[in-house]
Amino acid sequence: MDTSRVSVLITVTGVDQPGVTSALFEVLSRHKVDLLNVEQVVIRGRLTLGVLVVGPDDVAGGAALRDEVTEAIRGVGLDVTIERSDDIAVLREPSTHSIVVLGRPITAKAFGVVAREVAALGVNIDFIRGVSDYPVTGLELRVSVPPGGAYGQLQTALARVAVAEGVDIALEDYSLSRRAKRLIVFDVDSTLIQGEVIEMLAERAGALAAVAEVTEAAMRGELDFAESLHRRVATLAGLPAEVLDEVADQIELTPGARTTIRTLRRLGFHCGIVSGGFRQVIEPLAHELMMDFVAANELEIVDGVLTGRVVGNVVDRPGKAKALRDFAQQAGVPMEQTVAVGDGANDIDMLAAAGLGVAFNAKPALREVADASLNHPYLDTVLFILGVTRGEIEAADAVDGTLRRVDIPDA
Repeated sequence: MDTSRVSVLITVTGVDQPGVTSALFEVLSRHKVDLLNVEQVVIRGRLTLGVLVVGPDDVAGGAALRDEVTEAIRGVGLDVTIERSDDIAVLREPSTHSIVVLGRPITAKAFGVVAREVAALGVNIDFIRGVSDYPVTGLELRVSVPPGGAYGQLQTALARVAVAEGVDIALEDYSLSRRAKRLIVFDVDSTLIQGEVIEMLAERAGALAAVAEVTEAAMRGELDFAESLHRRVATLAGLPAEVLDEVADQIELTPGARTTIRTLRRLGFHCGIVSGGFRQVIEPLAHELMMDFVAANELEIVDGVLTGRVVGNVVDRPGKAKALRDFAQQAGVPMEQTVAVGDGANDIDMLAAAGLGVAFNAKPALREVADASLNHPYLDTVLFILGVTRGEIEAADAVDGTLRRVDIPDA
């Protein structure tokens, strides 16, 4: 840095109002200083504006500039501090990671524990912003993690905090890759929709209790999925095929599912379904949601009656991962730009193969291998860990006339 030139940091605080920036820069322009950086944040109408300028010592560091800036800013009712700065970097180094904290609510205690764990590992918080106030509160921290083993320690610490404080915490690389995701696939049962289709069918066959027990064992990873599927489907033998249409009509989407798919499509995502359920039930939903890809099992029907068997290859744990890879190839999307969302042990391979694997209200076996784990019953929380804010979602919905909020009972 030229020793005859100095940098000065001007910080303006107070109630935000039109004309503050204009008043400040009118003074700076008269003194012909050069602008290095400007950062501003407004929270609940309170402004913090930082301006870094550089100029000759007798100008940027002189009393005339200081006095005129102070007079101009106080003249519009705000406070100002002016101090020399050794930092003339135009832009700071990018953060290495992002931490997204979701809760209903996020208590001050919970956030304080997050901050303490971060600081204890020498991780610096570079930036904090709110990303959501509905259906959960969401805060995003951009942080700089020192090289070495700090990342693994941070991952372990945040997982522990999430459980202890009852919040969801996602730790991701903060890089171009986070914003480069282009394909997302969803498991169906207990992820995209509420409940399990096989159990809805089994109820009509009088086999609900037996099927539910097998389903739980499979989701926990205690039973091979293909074996469990064949055992459960066998109980459906003799059901008339029209039952499939009846069940399809009764499917209830997970809260936030339509918002999630609608928003992702606006962002240019390819969207798909990868399910261990049944194509005959899922396809009407996939068509309604304008899904690009569908992979699911097919029930055998002979003379209008379910035989209790499936046709073709079973979409099981390895089959789900294969479907994701096939979809990515068809869409021309590298695997690191894919996202997979699921809840059961049969989703493990699929989430492991994806660039970002998200466990949604998942069984422990899946949470252990997922990149992020969400435990609130709202699918649109997936958007927040992808870097989308509630404000951006609702601004787009308002343009389309689809904006609405449903009252949610207090937690």
